[in-house]
Amino acid sequence: MKRRHFVGGLAATASLAACAKQDANCGAAGTSGGAPIEWTAVTSWPPKYPGLGVAVNNLAERIKAASNGRLLIKVYAAGELVPAFEVFDSVSRGTVECGHGASYYHKGKVDAAQFFTAIPFGLNAAEMNGWLYYGGGLELWRELYEPFNLVPFPCGNTGVQMGGWFNKEINSVADLKGLKMRIPGLGGEVLRRAGGTPVTLPGSEIFTSLKTGAIDATEWVGPYNDLSFGLQKAARFYYYPGWQEPGPTLEFIVNQAAWNSLSNDLQAIVDVCCQAINLDVNAEYTHGNASALQQLKDNPEVELREFPAEVLDYLQSISAQVVNELVAEDPAAAKIFASFDAFREISTPNQRISEQAFLETRER
Repeated sequence: MKRRHFVGGLAATASLAACAKQDANCGAAGTSGGAPIEWTAVTSWPPKYPGLGVAVNNLAERIKAASNGRLLIKVYAAGELVPAFEVFDSVSRGTVECGHGASYYHKGKVDAAQFFTAIPFGLNAAEMNGWLYYGGGLELWRELYEPFNLVPFPCGNTGVQMGGWFNKEINSVADLKGLKMRIPGLGGEVLRRAGGTPVTLPGSEIFTSLKTGAIDATEWVGPYNDLSFGLQKAARFYYYPGWQEPGPTLEFIVNQAAWNSLSNDLQAIVDVCCQAINLDVNAEYTHGNASALQQLKDNPEVELREFPAEVLDYLQSISAQVVNELVAEDPAAAKIFASFDAFREISTPNQRISEQAFLETRER
């Protein structure tokens, strides 16, 4: 997405005043003088859950305010209207107009979609935004979703996640054997090939599964959300870094017919508000993770650990194999990965002498 996608929406929004005075181009439902448009949104998240769960509620409030009440969105959390992992299908079919979740939940349905949330050892949050908004990533995302009658928008990013909570120490590659872990997307396939058993669970089921021993480990998000779920009460060892999700992007998806029914200015409002929430969620996690991590570090029942280099090297080598196989089997994935990887190649040297070098300098 080029710069026009950032500023174009703002220019279109400026037409709202003109619409109020001139109904010739603004007489449809939801515009001045017409009845409000009412949409239903479903999500993959628990109700009122920090960050993930409230993002789409905040989006709905911003859209309502920016449209002067012409577009109203009622939000249903996971399980209130549809299950957590049925958001994609519900919006695609037009059962509801829109939804909020993560594209890697569509593994097995549209495998190439996983690139638009996160792939192991992939792009961090800043890089994902750079690729999506300016590197052609968003155009590829919309092209991928077009056959499913969906229009996707980046709508939140948690930043680099944690490696997860474990009920046993991970000291070597051998400790991955037989490990039953909640881990979605390509990260789950990497674990499987490392000898573990990946399990896909919605957030609401993670604590109980970990506490009862149904799973041995889980990755979720990071300190901010992990603390709110009380995962520190279910496992002792907290590992980093989140090799599996270095910059996971959340998605807001709109049914194509519903999108086409909007006037140009309302489309611009949705676009700009999604960009605002994309920034807002990342800011919330940057702040929330910092304070939550300190609480966890102060907890004597929690042991913060870094994955051994041997384990990370092993997981990275498997990750490359998994991605290469996906690309070889799926033309859509190949096209997306070519763009994704080309940007990663040019971004890495810049990250090394900017963000990485600065943090290392600040720590001296």
